[in-house]
Amino acid sequence: MISGIEALITKARESLAAAQVLIKDGYYDFAASRAYYAMFYVASALLANLGQSYSSHAAVISAFGREFAKTEKLDPKFHRCLIDAQDLRNIGDYGVGSHVPKEFAETVCDWATQFTNAAETLLRSHR
Repeated sequence: MISGIEALITKARESLAAAQVLIKDGYYDFAASRAYYAMFYVASALLANLGQSYSSHAAVISAFGREFAKTEKLDPKFHRCLIDAQDLRNIGDYGVGSHVPKEFAETVCDWATQFTNAAETLLRSHR
């Protein structure tokens, strides 16, 4: 992996660690947001490995779907997880009167862990 890609993976791992602490402390809205960002950084790293960079979350999610889910370079479930995690992040960050339940925050953290591990394996195989 080249350094920018490694930096994004490191940022993803740190976001995931923060999400796990936030769950432990009962901050489920913010945990879901951090877990989503972990996945977003992973998707950005994968796209950067292809020489692609995007300025919006929607563009990253769309490009990830096109380049990795549709081609099955990675399990297509990760595209669905990324979309669903963004929805939960929007509730956690912007929802007034609605909150992310603990079990949903835990699920997003699990998705982020699986996604990060799969991406690192794929990136290592393309060295």
